[in-house]
Amino acid sequence: MDIKFNKNEDHNKLLVSDLKRRFAKVKLGGGEKRIEKHHNAGKLTARERINFLLDNSEKAIEIAAFAGDGMYEEHGGCPSGGVVVKIGEVSGKLCIVVANDATVKAGAWFPITGKKNLRAQELSIENNLPIIYLVDSAGVYLPMQDEIFPDKEHFGRIFRNNAVMSSMGITQISAIMGSCVAGGAYLPIMSDEAMIVDKTGSIFLAGSYLVKAAIGESIDNETLGGATTHCEISGVTDYKALDDKDALTRIKNIMGKIGDFDKAGFNRIKSSKPTEDPKDIYGLLPAKRSDQYDMKDIIKRLVDNSEFEEYKEAYGQTLITAYARIDGWAVGIVANQRKIVKTKNGEMQFGGVIYSDSADKATRFIANCNQKKIPLVFLQDVTGFMVGSKSEHGGIIKDGAKMVNAVSNSVVPKFTIIIGNSYGAGNYAMCGKAYDPRLIVAWPSAELAVMSGNSAAKVLLQIETASLKKQGKEITEEVEKELYDRIKARYDEQVSPYYAASRIWTDAIIDPLDTRKWISTGINAANHAPIQKKFNLGIIQV
Repeated sequence: MDIKFNKNEDHNKLLVSDLKRRFAKVKLGGGEKRIEKHHNAGKLTARERINFLLDNSEKAIEIAAFAGDGMYEEHGGCPSGGVVVKIGEVSGKLCIVVANDATVKAGAWFPITGKKNLRAQELSIENNLPIIYLVDSAGVYLPMQDEIFPDKEHFGRIFRNNAVMSSMGITQISAIMGSCVAGGAYLPIMSDEAMIVDKTGSIFLAGSYLVKAAIGESIDNETLGGATTHCEISGVTDYKALDDKDALTRIKNIMGKIGDFDKAGFNRIKSSKPTEDPKDIYGLLPAKRSDQYDMKDIIKRLVDNSEFEEYKEAYGQTLITAYARIDGWAVGIVANQRKIVKTKNGEMQFGGVIYSDSADKATRFIANCNQKKIPLVFLQDVTGFMVGSKSEHGGIIKDGAKMVNAVSNSVVPKFTIIIGNSYGAGNYAMCGKAYDPRLIVAWPSAELAVMSGNSAAKVLLQIETASLKKQGKEITEEVEKELYDRIKARYDEQVSPYYAASRIWTDAIIDPLDTRKWISTGINAANHAPIQKKFNLGIIQV
């Protein structure tokens, strides 16, 4: 019996259990009473609609389930950003499905709702995937209109994207399954085809109350913009559906007739499971983010047959670069080694830190993967680049810049898994959100911040105590400890993976055992979009 392994296992399983508990709450949207009211109106919920539409909901992945988590509490909250987004197959075609959750503020758009919708469209554009909109929304949440309406990345960008995606030949299909008002009315009608559910769906630029106020006309919403009006009088919509299931079945029929796609041609053979038990990850991953472990043990539990070929194994050892397969797909892995290593000349190097030699190695490996058209997988547990006079004199800045350059200009799809620490410039070099990974997900053990909670709290404490001393205040040990604890508690909340997920800095928080599924689905999606751009590092410091 390995006591340390068992303690780690207990800790990580509790984190996963907490993840599942939180997700179960998020899935309820606006709550059971609102779901019941939704059902009584003859409507399926957003998640029920998506599950009916997908060929196999268990194989699908959900994007940004924790969007809005802990946000807008003064407005009653916005679970999952008021919209559900999944990538899965419909009639054998991989696609993205976006469904407004009308149990959350009648499906109204909060700022995070707009960001999530834009992320869904970004995934569609990057991967050339068809996108299906299941519309049931009251439009912009008016108390926060200034944060969702006018800017470049706000509500209006959605419709601009509709037009651009159409010009790119990306299939867009919409079903109006509830309210669809004001500017939001353009989304389904800018799609290739739009259907509307009789009696429950309605679409208009202004509802009956606003029409009365604006021009004095008295009219009910069904006559103004219901299914019969738009399918038989205005011609705005293309199909009239009897109910939700009829609309979704029609979408399935349309999707089933779409032609095949041009492929990027990423290498894939028959999938093999890891020979090392993936469940061991729970015991191998330390409970403390500062503890050491061997990242190679984690990799063995993620890759096919637990086999990988290391590139420059004995050089730049704080980064592992290796070729492997995940669910049959060929991948290039760049991973932070989390144990102390020793160089050939006897120098000790800290795990999780990027040194000049490891940055050089990673740059070359990323270039190799681009040359060979091999998708990249980044496994992050990074505290940053090495600091101090020796590193500075050795040119760590230019070596780090080379790696950042390679990550930035990489044209093969990139996928980022945040396993543990994701701090500062290390986050950037290891393909953080700012570097366009096709998908970026975190394990429940992840921490994202400019630096660790301890380091940040110490820095902030020095600043605050210096300020108080200038004011003539005495700082006793007790006062200093109280200040430190308060600062660290605030900072620890911000490094939580849920804080990042709520703001869509990551696409999901996942059980480590789902990592292979996410990477495989991501590469499958990326294979729908042939690489158009040539790899070019640009000018680098040598």
